[in-house]
Amino acid sequence: MKMDKSSKASESVTRRGLLKGAAGSVAAVAGLSGLADAAQLRRRRARVAAAPAAERPVIVNGRINQSVCHWCFTADCSSKPMTLEELCRHAVAMGIKSVELVDPQDWPILKKYGLICAMANSHGLVRGFNDKANHDWCIDKIKTAVDACAEAGFPNVITFSGFRNGIPDDVGLENTVEGLKKVIGYAEKKNVNLCIEVLNSRVDVEMKGHPGYMCDKVEWAYEVCDRIASPRMTYLFDIYHVQVMQGDIITRIRQFNKYIGHYHTAGCPGRNELDDTQEINYPPIMREIVKTGFQGYVAQEFIPTRDPVQTLREAVKLCDV
Repeated sequence: MKMDKSSKASESVTRRGLLKGAAGSVAAVAGLSGLADAAQLRRRRARVAAAPAAERPVIVNGRINQSVCHWCFTADCSSKPMTLEELCRHAVAMGIKSVELVDPQDWPILKKYGLICAMANSHGLVRGFNDKANHDWCIDKIKTAVDACAEAGFPNVITFSGFRNGIPDDVGLENTVEGLKKVIGYAEKKNVNLCIEVLNSRVDVEMKGHPGYMCDKVEWAYEVCDRIASPRMTYLFDIYHVQVMQGDIITRIRQFNKYIGHYHTAGCPGRNELDDTQEINYPPIMREIVKTGFQGYVAQEFIPTRDPVQTLREAVKLCDV
């Protein structure tokens, strides 16, 4: 069909008008959608602001993935023990992502609240890899924990050097490397990290120190990881324990962060709240952790002497840098 020039011009004008109208309609819809989103955001903020202070989320920056160790708040050592489910409810309200050192039979409670177990138990800390006689037993415990984590999608399994019991530190280090090399391949296949913890051997108070424990220096744990040289072999930098043994926390994080897979917190001295009664200044430590590019978890592991929920909120806020 042949069209004259006036018809073509008319069609062009009509098309421009349609396109312009369509664009205007899209813009209008987008504008309404944006207004609706903004209104929804204002309503959410209003609900948070209207909520009692004790129920408002604590974590707002989120540059530190925070966890909490359940035993400090559910065991009798707490000033006011709570159930695991109660701790989970409070953790979610605060913005905490994990409740850790929970045994697999209780993981359904964590999952009910959308939480993970960022660090899973394995063998105990008294018998560890520094003694060859313990290797088979430790490996069996670790494999069981690795299997559970792989199935649940959880990242880390804890491990320990064990107590010295007359074993020299250099011999214990060789034994630990030898033993962990036997199981690290299994962890690699399952995409789960092993994490050896640094604990203090100076304080002779239950759950506040472990006299005789071999892996009591950052350098010792780093050397174990360096000799194994696996991306799945890490160590747990417990800030409280390192402060008791060595201090100089920020410098050690800068020097030895390559193999740090996890952090724990607590006030020092005493392993209590992260408040002005203790000597560790946590905000600059957290900022240094962020600077290293750390993507793992920092877990609150202090023993509360006052209201546990309030002191946990205070600690979480302090670490949310």
